[in-house]
Amino acid sequence: MEWDVCSWRDMGPLIRLETTQTGDRYLSILPDHLHSFMSIVHFDELGQFQQDNATHHASRVATKWLQEQSSDFRHFHWPPKSPEMNIIEDIRYALLHAAKKRSPPPRTPMDLLTALQDSWCEFPPGYLQTPVESMPSRFASLLRSCGGPT
Repeated sequence: MEWDVCSWRDMGPLIRLETTQTGDRYLSILPDHLHSFMSIVHFDELGQFQQDNATHHASRVATKWLQEQSSDFRHFHWPPKSPEMNIIEDIRYALLHAAKKRSPPPRTPMDLLTALQDSWCEFPPGYLQTPVESMPSRFASLLRSCGGPT
């Protein structure tokens, strides 16, 4: 399992997670990795952080921490049980596809992690701009389908 952060402007870190996430474990990632990424990439304080509604993302401790950081960046709240509209799913698919195409293909969990991290770093500059810029049309499709599959 991995945690990552990215934006229209830049790729952030890809962090290996040793164990199943809980709210407290998730909170141990945010100050070191998310806050520093947002403060560097979105120094203008215009950045918005979006995440899915995994249980540990919506935990009290994580929610409280995100509220405390609201002067540094905004948290884009996504309602529970809503259709997935996070571009990270598209990015993860591309990342996994790139890792599997490596020669030789990864055979162990550590090989896979290395391949994922290498592939993450090899995404070309501007790669994320297309998925980010697709968000208005994604939302329009979601509205047209009344919240159903798009």
